Amino acid sequence: MKIISADIVISAVRQSQYPPAKLPEFLVVGRSNVGKSSFINTLMNRKSLARTSNKPGRTQTLNFYLINKDYYLVDVPGYGYAITTQKKQLKFGKMIEEYIENRENLKEVFMLIDFRHKPTKDDIIMYNFLKYYNLKVVLVATKADKVSKNLRDKNIKQIKNTIDLVVGDSLLIFSSVSKEGRKEAHDIIGKYLDFIDD
Repeated sequence: MKIISADIVISAVRQSQYPPAKLPEFLVVGRSNVGKSSFINTLMNRKSLARTSNKPGRTQTLNFYLINKDYYLVDVPGYGYAITTQKKQLKFGKMIEEYIENRENLKEVFMLIDFRHKPTKDDIIMYNFLKYYNLKVVLVATKADKVSKNLRDKNIKQIKNTIDLVVGDSLLIFSSVSKEGRKEAHDIIGKYLDFIDD
């Protein structure tokens, strides 16, 4: 899939600010500091489309990225950041829930987890939350370049033993450094478009 254009067009905090629901949308969720911005930048072949930060919890709005004028990637605030206040976590939770409940053009969710570690309690809660709304989920294990080859099978098994993937959901191993998993993510998006241009 060739990326011709990629722009952030709207940062929303409520439904009235969303763009018209005319194009397919793909949600990107994950714990703070799991690499959501790097995932988006790698997918779009851009260095700084989504701002990366060493400080977790930077994203505080729903960011709509218009790609090729064909679909949106929607980045939401990260979860599980301990310093974020309970009030702010509740606000983020309601923001995400309002989006999910009112967005019929949402096709699939890319849920990011850290391939180096066992999925957290927050990861399990988020996956179950998404399945409550019957959303299709691609579990994206990020930072794969930091996992040695002899640990890969062990870590994959650990993920599958911790998060009980529903039939139809999938696990994608991903690295923003080696670009592993980039084509597979494009193919998942391409299923909902009229074309796939490799």
